[in-house]
Amino acid sequence: MVYLTDNFLSISEESNMKYVYEAIGTFFLVLTIGMVVIEPGSAGNLAPLAIGTVLAVMIFAGGHVSGGHYNPAVSLAVYLRGKSTLNDMLIYWAVQVVAGVVAGFIVLYIKGAMADAAGTALAISAIDVNTRIIPAFLAEFIGTFALTFTVLNVATARATENNSYFGWAIGMAVMAMAYAFGSITGGGFNPAVAFGISVMGLTTWSGIWLYIVAELAAGAVAAVVFKAAHPVEDKTTAPAPMPSQQRTPPSKSAKR
Repeated sequence: MVYLTDNFLSISEESNMKYVYEAIGTFFLVLTIGMVVIEPGSAGNLAPLAIGTVLAVMIFAGGHVSGGHYNPAVSLAVYLRGKSTLNDMLIYWAVQVVAGVVAGFIVLYIKGAMADAAGTALAISAIDVNTRIIPAFLAEFIGTFALTFTVLNVATARATENNSYFGWAIGMAVMAMAYAFGSITGGGFNPAVAFGISVMGLTTWSGIWLYIVAELAAGAVAAVVFKAAHPVEDKTTAPAPMPSQQRTPPSKSAKR
C-alpha cells in the first residue's frame, strides 16, 4: 500500500534515481502525445484518452520513487505545498524539459520514417497562440489549474490518503482538459510538454512563453488554494517515511 499524504508526491532524499524516474515518465508522456497526434498513424479523437492513460500509468509506475510529477507546474505546486526542496524542484524542471525535448526529436524521427515508408508527408499543423493570446492563456491556465489542483487533493491530502485512484484521477483530469481546450492551444498544461510540442512543430516557438507563464501561474495558484483549504496540514514539517523506508527495531533475540 502506498501512503499518499506525506509520501507520494514528497521527494525522496535517498537516491538520485528520482531524477531518472522523472525523466523517464516525462519522456513517455511527451512521446505519446506526439505519436498519437501527428500523422501518419494518429489516434484522432482518441488522442486525449491515450495521453491521460499514459500519464496515469507513469504515475503508478514511478510515483514511489520520484513522486511522479512529470511536469514543472506540478513540481512547483508540490514545492509550494511544502513537499519538495527548491534544489529538487529546479533539478526536476531541468530533467523534465530535457526529456520532453528528446521525446520531441524521437517522435519526428519515427514519424518521418513512417511517412517515408508510406510515401506521404508528415501532417503537422502548428497552433500559433500569439494569434489568440487571451483565450490561449485562459485555456492553459484553467487546464493546468485543474491538473495541479487534482494532484494536490488526491495525492497529498490527509483526507484522501491510501486511495487507489490517484493516478487515474490525475490522468483523467488531463484527458478532460485536453478535450476541452485542445483545439485552442493543443492542450499542453505542462511546460515540458510545451517544449516537446514546439520541437515537433505542433506549436510555434514564439508562443512558448504563454504556455510556461500560464502553466506555472496555475500551479502556484493551485498550491495557494490547497493550503488555504488545509491550514493544519500546511503546518506539517518533515514528511513521514515510506513504508519500505521504516525501520523496525531489532527484537531482543536478534541482539543476542
